[in-house]
Amino acid sequence: MDYFKKLKPTPVFEAFWHFATERQDIFFRRLQGLPAPWTTDPILSRYKFTNAYRVLDRVSQYLVENISNRTDLKPENIFFGTLLFKIFNKIETWELLKTDIGDFQYSQDVFERIDASISKALANGKKVYSAAYIMPTRTATLRAARKHRNHLQILKQMITDELHKRIAGAKNMQQGFELIRSYPMIGDFLAYQFITDINYSNISDFTEMEFVIAGPGAKDGIKKCFSNSDSMTESDIIRLVCEHQEEEFSRRGLTFQKLRGRQLQLIDCQNLFCEISKYSRVSHPDILGISARTRIKRLFQPQNSLRTILLPSKWGIPTNDTSNLRAHCERSLEKCI
Repeated sequence: MDYFKKLKPTPVFEAFWHFATERQDIFFRRLQGLPAPWTTDPILSRYKFTNAYRVLDRVSQYLVENISNRTDLKPENIFFGTLLFKIFNKIETWELLKTDIGDFQYSQDVFERIDASISKALANGKKVYSAAYIMPTRTATLRAARKHRNHLQILKQMITDELHKRIAGAKNMQQGFELIRSYPMIGDFLAYQFITDINYSNISDFTEMEFVIAGPGAKDGIKKCFSNSDSMTESDIIRLVCEHQEEEFSRRGLTFQKLRGRQLQLIDCQNLFCEISKYSRVSHPDILGISARTRIKRLFQPQNSLRTILLPSKWGIPTNDTSNLRAHCERSLEKCI
């Protein structure tokens, strides 16, 4: 624990490691087709939390399968499809656009067709945006009545600027982040999420250990985990935790099931801090963070059964190796019980 000597951990930091381990085990229990309940943790069984690894979440899995890993698309169209999908960040919206427009290829009139499809959906009372990320609706120069038109205008400008080529030529992830961040309506956290999504494809080849930006939820979680968190930057704390994860799991006697041997990356630890912020509202209601929220709103409602793991092909990690997985999951479930 010498590496945390500048910080004063709270009981929430202890819960952080147990949460990460159990949330990952839940994922693999479901993947192996084990019957519910997948955990005896009353909080994890009742409320919705993202996976320990960002790439395993439903929206990221859809992005990787339908856009990032496609070899039939040019880089321009991979970039276009990735940001179009992530602006709305909603699978149902992407499926709607596919039905109305077909497979996405950038063309001069594609934005008009997208606008028509989205406008029709809105007129029919459909929700086209996810609540995960919130983009401003307009700026001094982008003042369309419908916010999606302003967002599409930003994407159109990115395509015109050949931003995908500039990101491909960036020296590191931070430089790629700064290129995206330079566009209107895109703040630090959103730009970090976008560069992470683009980096699932072959457009860029950054590692996820290069750079991290803490979002509002992660900042809240860090505040709860360390009583003197203001003694370091949030990014430095995330990196410190990420770099010493092996020691922390081992020190607590926890067996964290890595993703095909891949350790948690900075983006994953950032997400875990966000999730422990929510988890601790119930587990440690006396420890308040920045937001002082006391309830978890979303209940756990599993979608379709898990079938496989889809990872960015450029990672070179086999996704069909299920040897010993079922045995591990069954053993960990027995220990949990």
